[in-house]
Amino acid sequence: MPGLLKAAPLAFAIALLNSGNAGSADLVAEAAALPVAPDQDRWVFSIAPYVWGAGLQGDVGLFGRQPVDIDMSFGDIFDNLRFGGMVVGEAHNGTWGILADVVYVKIAVGETVERTVANVPVSLSGSVETSSLTGTVMGQYRVIAEPTATLDLMAGARVWSVNNDISLRLSTGELAAEFSGSDGATWVDPMVGIRGRIDLNPTWYLTGWGMVGGFGASSDVSWDALGAVGYQWTERTSIVGGYRGLGVDYENDGFVYDVIQSGPVLGAVFRF
Repeated sequence: MPGLLKAAPLAFAIALLNSGNAGSADLVAEAAALPVAPDQDRWVFSIAPYVWGAGLQGDVGLFGRQPVDIDMSFGDIFDNLRFGGMVVGEAHNGTWGILADVVYVKIAVGETVERTVANVPVSLSGSVETSSLTGTVMGQYRVIAEPTATLDLMAGARVWSVNNDISLRLSTGELAAEFSGSDGATWVDPMVGIRGRIDLNPTWYLTGWGMVGGFGASSDVSWDALGAVGYQWTERTSIVGGYRGLGVDYENDGFVYDVIQSGPVLGAVFRF
């Protein structure tokens, strides 16, 4: 594609979704908004839809080619978003709990470049459609359960599934050449982490979590960290806003995904 098609839009589409894993990803901190249940045998459930305005930096490589350096803002990513859904669900009885997070993102980018070379019109069209599904399941054990503070230990796994469809068409007068192909990967990373909450007063609280995994089982390393402020709007509803960063380094059979995704997060937690 030298000189005919800008690499940035296509690379952007490829990298965004892999992060999408972006994402990467995964506002588990909303679940931290749940107050300690007074009855340790009583299960409390929550669901937390959220948005993550993350940018993306790193390297992404397909078809065994040299990885492309990516550096994109959330605005660039949002312009090419076709569908996105992010939600966290949790069940906790005050001592034991389980948390599940699902993120699905689909983007599409297309561009056509036309030039005249030696009086011959040349046209190059390219498009990339990328979809990603990321799922995280973590078991939890509460080691601190004070009236105004909690701390949970977590262990589980994160599944990444990424697919990229690429199409290129080069035409010069009556001649044309086309290329299309798909590349992607599915892998599972073991994960461990902690999650906590501190109540500042009956309305405001601080929450956050940290997670690390991979350990060479699939990715070389995977990490996730979040800090947020919560507002307890009603007994069963709260709003959480903060900042999150996520990184992963994965490579297998010519597919490379070594990126960091970071940006502000905003979500609502509904408890029942």
